[in-house]
Amino acid sequence: MHQHPQRPRPDEQPSYQEYPPREQYQGHEDFPGYPGPPQQYRPYGERPAAARTPEPKRSRRRIRIGAAVALALLVGGAGVGAWKLDWFSGNGEEVSFGKGTPPPATAKAEPSAPATAATPSGDPDVALPAGPKSGFKQTAKLDDGTIIAKTRLAGAKSGFEGDVWVWAPKEYDDPKYAKSGFPVLIALPGGNGFPDNYWADRSLGLQKAISDGAKAGTSLPFIVIMPVLNPDAKYYYDGSDIPGQAKMGTWMAEDVPDFVKANFRTYKSRDGWAFMGSSSGAFVGMKTVLQHPDRFKAVIASGGEIVPDSPLWKGHQAEMDANDPEKLAQKLIDTKGPEVYINFQIGTKESGKERMTKFQQQYGKGPVKMTIRDIQNGEHNGWHYVRGMKEGSLEWVSKVLKGPKPEAG
Repeated sequence: MHQHPQRPRPDEQPSYQEYPPREQYQGHEDFPGYPGPPQQYRPYGERPAAARTPEPKRSRRRIRIGAAVALALLVGGAGVGAWKLDWFSGNGEEVSFGKGTPPPATAKAEPSAPATAATPSGDPDVALPAGPKSGFKQTAKLDDGTIIAKTRLAGAKSGFEGDVWVWAPKEYDDPKYAKSGFPVLIALPGGNGFPDNYWADRSLGLQKAISDGAKAGTSLPFIVIMPVLNPDAKYYYDGSDIPGQAKMGTWMAEDVPDFVKANFRTYKSRDGWAFMGSSSGAFVGMKTVLQHPDRFKAVIASGGEIVPDSPLWKGHQAEMDANDPEKLAQKLIDTKGPEVYINFQIGTKESGKERMTKFQQQYGKGPVKMTIRDIQNGEHNGWHYVRGMKEGSLEWVSKVLKGPKPEAG
C-alpha cells in the first residue's frame, strides 16, 4: 500500500479519548495576531510529557470564527455600538425563499386530466422545487437585504440529522428569474464543522463576494448551502460512510442535494452543482466531486488535505481506499471521465503547496482538470480564502457551471 508521508497510518492513530476536548483550543492559531494558546492547552494529538512517545503530527488545521470575531472586538476596542445592529434585525424570524417560484405542477382541468408539469424557462435542465418545503429561520442579514437562514435536516438516506444554513442571492427573487434554475455552491468549513458551519458567519464575506461578483459579471449568483460537516466534535469522519459510524458521505452527497432540490430552483444536471471548502472541508468537497462526478462538476479546495486521515478508518482499509482522492482520480482517468474541475487555493504563508503540486502532477490529466491558485500573503483562514475567491476562483468556477437565464421581456 502506498503510504502518505504527511500523515500517520490509520493503525498508528492515537486514541483521541486520552486528550482534552478539542473545542478548548481548536483553531485559534489560524488567525493573524493571535499570541498562541494558553499554557494549559496542549497541541491537539499530544500526550502529557511524562506519557508522550514520538508520533507524527496531524496536518489538518482548524478554524474557529467566533473566537476571532471576539478577539477582533477586544483588540480594536470596539463596543456594541460599533456593530451594525440591523445585521441582527429579524434574527430568529421565519424566512421563505423564492416567493415567485411557480408551482411544481399545474392544477388539473378535469378530474380525469393528467397533471402537467409547469414549464420553467424553456430549459429542460431546470428543476422546480419538489418539496416538501423546509422551515427556515433567519440567522443573519446582509447589507443588500439578503438573508442567511438555518433549518434542521433529517437525512432520509443517511439517517443523520443536522443543521443546514442557506443563502440565496438577490437575483433569486427577481421576477425575471422566476422560472430559471440557479447554480448551487455547497460550502464546507474546516475542522470538525460542528455544531456550526462558519461560512454562515457574514463576517467572512463569502456571500458578499458572490453578490459583488454577480454585479461585476465575474461570478454567477450562486445559492450557497452550508451544512454541518461532522456529526460531533470528537473526530473527523472525512465526509464518508465509515463502517459503524454516521453516514456522512451519504448525508453530503445525497441528503443535502435532495434538500436543496426540495426547496430551490436548481438544475437537474451536474452543470449546476459545485463545492467549496477549506482545510478538512476542502478534502470532503474534492473527494465528493471525484466520487460522484455524475452529480457534481467542480470544487474550490482551499488549504486542503489530499488523503483521508480519520482514526475511525482503522480496520476498514477497503472502505478508506474508496474515499481516497488519489484512487478516485486514477479511476476517473482510467475510465476516461466524466470531466471534473478542481481549483486548489493555497496561501503563500501556509504549508501544503507541495502536496497540491504533487497531486496535480500525478492526477491532473485526462478528465481531471486541475489548477492551483496562490493567495499572496495568505494564511490558513477563511478571510484569505474568500480573498482568493474574489481574485479569481469565483470567476473560474462560474465559467465551469451554468447560470440562471432571465425571461425575455
